[in-house]
Amino acid sequence: MRIRVLLFGQLKDIVGQQEQNLDLKPGASLGSVVTHYAETFPLFKSLSNTIACSINQEYATASSILREGDEVGLLPPVSGGKAPVAPSYSGTNLRSEHCAIVREKIAAQEVADFIKHPEDGAATVFEGIVRNHTRGRRTLYLDYEAYESMALNEMEKLAQAALQNFKVRDVRIVHRLGRLEIGETSVLVAVASAHRGPAFEACRWLIDTLKKTVPIWKKEHFEDGAVWADGEPFPEEIRSQSDFGPSDGSK
Repeated sequence: MRIRVLLFGQLKDIVGQQEQNLDLKPGASLGSVVTHYAETFPLFKSLSNTIACSINQEYATASSILREGDEVGLLPPVSGGKAPVAPSYSGTNLRSEHCAIVREKIAAQEVADFIKHPEDGAATVFEGIVRNHTRGRRTLYLDYEAYESMALNEMEKLAQAALQNFKVRDVRIVHRLGRLEIGETSVLVAVASAHRGPAFEACRWLIDTLKKTVPIWKKEHFEDGAVWADGEPFPEEIRSQSDFGPSDGSK
């Protein structure tokens, strides 16, 4: 059988391609895909215990059985008629009920103004800003990439969870991709609520969880080169198993 493999961040650089078709024996597991790349690329092997995997844009475990035509994502640790996300972003951007992935400047004030309603007693807004240094090195600019459709789905799941668990009235999450200059906003989280406590708590939970679970990666460009930013480890419930075992089907 044949599957489609998508690689992101430093995994894409190691393999040299973003997308490959891989032939496997029927009944092969997701772990066999990781094993195939770990055996083919030594640098990949050193990262195989830290990555997460997806099947058809849903996180999956190494033991998951693959089927003909499945889309497998290999994901290094991430850097992250309904009410629309305001403003009305255009072009090739993706949108869901509460979230957007964009390639132009995030209109933070417009989103913050849009989310406020007369019944709200609090609105919290978090902006992630591109800074001019990382660990003593001068940063020139950042470049963000994502597994875009999956990232939007995961962002919307977070928004829905925040609405349910923190009992806030509304949530908006906007993340930008592509090249970002110093001082520009990379991610915006806005929360509206009757009271400030839940608004603060939901906003903090949203950005912290986004940075651990949403497949978005950051490449930092310095005066002396560029590197993919070290990501936080995936939560245990979605992190790939460290024991993938021998390859059981790659050809």
